[in-house]
Amino acid sequence: MVAGTKIAEFSGIGTLTGTPEQVRTGLDRLRAEQVVALTIEHGNETTAKALAQTVAGLAPLVGAIMQRRQDETLNSIVEALVPEVPPPYHKLVEARMVADARKAVLESGDWLTAAGVAKVAGFSATNPSAQPNKWKKEGQIFALRHRGVDYFPGYALDPSADFRPVKALAKVLDVFRGKKDDWGLAYWFASVNSFLGGRRPQDLLIGQPDRVVAAATDEVAGVLHG
Repeated sequence: MVAGTKIAEFSGIGTLTGTPEQVRTGLDRLRAEQVVALTIEHGNETTAKALAQTVAGLAPLVGAIMQRRQDETLNSIVEALVPEVPPPYHKLVEARMVADARKAVLESGDWLTAAGVAKVAGFSATNPSAQPNKWKKEGQIFALRHRGVDYFPGYALDPSADFRPVKALAKVLDVFRGKKDDWGLAYWFASVNSFLGGRRPQDLLIGQPDRVVAAATDEVAGVLHG
């Protein structure tokens, strides 16, 4: 070792500190494949040693980061080269059935946007979604989310009560809570119901609300005991 030159090893990373002449002489005795040189214009031996130790300590992290990025790049290349696998046929059929069912539901009743609800109910047009969303949050009504827009069932708004939600609807929603999502509720309201003599719940919600609540209760009881 050249006098005044400091050499230390940190996880395979060697550091060498000293004056330019000392380092130059020390490099002649090293067998490293690559060398990184840092110069300090104003500093002492202690500062140089501390800087060398810091760099040596960070070196393994740099290697790990580079390896991770290489792996990520390789995975991206592999994903780009592997062709997309089409979904199984039964999944396509299932998706088609769901799409058809949703289309039928939307076409089966008068669905209103929040602005539409606000208009028929006489609410302010400044913030038309405020009241309908409040009803939904309180469990007085439900809405279908379709292409980023909420649609509220017009059959659930009672004309004799200034187009407020039918009170019985809250009871039905409570019966089905945790058992049907919004689309499931819409399917149920739009489907003929044997308990109602082949009538659809949505057709009787305003005129015979108690029967609709009873039909919902009967369905849940049948599922639980079936």
